[in-house]
Amino acid sequence: MLPKLASLIEDSLCSNSSLSIDPSLLAHSIQGTEGLDNFSDKQRSLLAIITLSQVSEIKVLLDLANQCATDEELAFSLYPISTGNNWGYGTSQPAGLSKTIILLDLGNLTNISHFDSELGLVTIEPGVTQQQLSDYLIAHNHHYMVPVTGAGPSCSILSNALERGYGITPYTDHFSAVTSIQGFWGNGTPYQSAVNELDASEEKFVDKTFKWGLGPYLEGLFTQSNLGIVSQMTIRLAKVKPDFTSFFIQMDDDGLLEKVVPLIRQVLQDYEGIVGSINLMDQRRLLSMFAKNPNGYDAHKVMLNKDINVLAKDLKAPCWTVVGSIYGSRRVVKAVKKEINDIFKQLPCKRVYSNSPAIFIANKLIKHLPTPLINRIPTLSKIAEQLDSFNKGKEIMLGKPNKVALKLAYWRHKDAESFDKNTLSPGKDGCGLLWYAPLIIMKAKKMREFVEFIRETCPRFNIEPFITFTNLKHDCVDSTIPIVFDLSNPKAVNDAHNCLKALVEEGLKKGFVPYRLNIDQQQWLLNKDSDFWRTVNQLKMSLDPYNILSQGRYNPR
Repeated sequence: MLPKLASLIEDSLCSNSSLSIDPSLLAHSIQGTEGLDNFSDKQRSLLAIITLSQVSEIKVLLDLANQCATDEELAFSLYPISTGNNWGYGTSQPAGLSKTIILLDLGNLTNISHFDSELGLVTIEPGVTQQQLSDYLIAHNHHYMVPVTGAGPSCSILSNALERGYGITPYTDHFSAVTSIQGFWGNGTPYQSAVNELDASEEKFVDKTFKWGLGPYLEGLFTQSNLGIVSQMTIRLAKVKPDFTSFFIQMDDDGLLEKVVPLIRQVLQDYEGIVGSINLMDQRRLLSMFAKNPNGYDAHKVMLNKDINVLAKDLKAPCWTVVGSIYGSRRVVKAVKKEINDIFKQLPCKRVYSNSPAIFIANKLIKHLPTPLINRIPTLSKIAEQLDSFNKGKEIMLGKPNKVALKLAYWRHKDAESFDKNTLSPGKDGCGLLWYAPLIIMKAKKMREFVEFIRETCPRFNIEPFITFTNLKHDCVDSTIPIVFDLSNPKAVNDAHNCLKALVEEGLKKGFVPYRLNIDQQQWLLNKDSDFWRTVNQLKMSLDPYNILSQGRYNPR
């Protein structure tokens, strides 16, 4: 970095903020779970990393970047991240390939403010993680749920909402729960809603209660885009309900998929607001949560049917598992549990509820047995591990963050057994992970077509066909297909990317369209000459004429 540019940036920063050109720090920040540099000849690099300590510095840096934009020697662009834990989609790597990209780390902006315990509204900055919000709510005795995801406690809540992520708690769609945004466009212009601008009161709070504001709805432009930086966001939290139970519908016949789909749709339609989103997982995906890879963690091949049969028998893993949750008063939960039980009785299936006496007794027994005894008896050890995962899954449904879902990323990590399950971090630990996340019409025939498509395509590239359907509404399903691979194996990296490309390209012909893309896909898949992306580029040229922000991110300019 030129001394003059470094001096300009450092002069604009507060004493607690920093500019770093440390090669080891830069190298660490452009590593991810995706293996992009190993697969492609497109090498990403960073000029520097700026870590901010105050929100006000965002505008200062944007103004400086715009002032320097016409000077060839001083020009630089900014790539903002919150926690950099966007595993499988880019981690903390920039989307663009320019040599003048500065990573703008907002992870230290962790202020939680304006919490209204009556309304359940809280305002957060970009660096607030799931765990930080959880700790805040517990410390202040606020009985509300964190909008958790399987990505884990260290991930930014604000970034997940801007990426239009979702979870399994009552407010499934996380951006739908966003009521207010403040930030800055790429040209440095501050953004606040028209309602907030008009509000002449001292508290200026009403804006935080109404999502849609006044006039054109601009806040959606901050999502999946590179048009601006969000400095604070107000979100609506779901209140902890008086009662809760999760349900697990287990089916031992793969052919029951077509019969269970309309039943899931019925539950989502009839008990909207009481039942959260519903997940439908196949046998292989379930085994990835409880079993060890029978091929060895670094083996670049899929499980054989005989391996699956042995593991499934040992762990009592069904062909399909429906996972959902019921929230409400004690009487409501009891009544809806009975209704759901009656609905799924139509199928030959096992129905398990988290509030059942059997689960309660098993937990109590394991809790009081000495750990050395449990470890010595394989059957007890398996029961204890399954109960632990079961209980952590229940915690997620109650808005309590944990790392239970992160185990998946280590399925093919050669050192998987050496990591402490309490400190898992796929990016730091060198896991290989990509995601295929297409939207699917919630019709049984179409979902079966998708299952066959995944099971036929993934093994061609030695990728395990793990399948999860997340039923967001009664009419739309998102399937998250994790492409897990050994990041240290060049052939595995190559196969993983070719698998993802085949899934996307062949899937589009079948109507399976991704709702989210990684930073590499954003470059080759999106057509800058289409009507949609030409409109996006017109907005970009207006709001960020010098292309200062997040070059290449959801913008094939």
